[in-house]
Amino acid sequence: MNKQILKDIIQRVETWPDADQAELLEYALEIEARRGGTFEPTSEELRDVDEALAAVRRGEIASTEDVEAVFAKYRGT
Repeated sequence: MNKQILKDIIQRVETWPDADQAELLEYALEIEARRGGTFEPTSEELRDVDEALAAVRRGEIASTEDVEAVFAKYRGT
């Protein structure tokens, strides 16, 4: 990658609205975590995990057998 292009973009980012800077930061942190850093979930991601776990406890998640039955029905098998 052209390092000068990266430097130019980073300079322009400083003029972006805070929400856009925060979004870019979130993407950069995801990339950093993928490269071996520590993953730090956002509060929204943690809420999503909590909601999913609550759905599992309530029995709202389909079993593997249920999912396979639906696939089989629409595959015609």
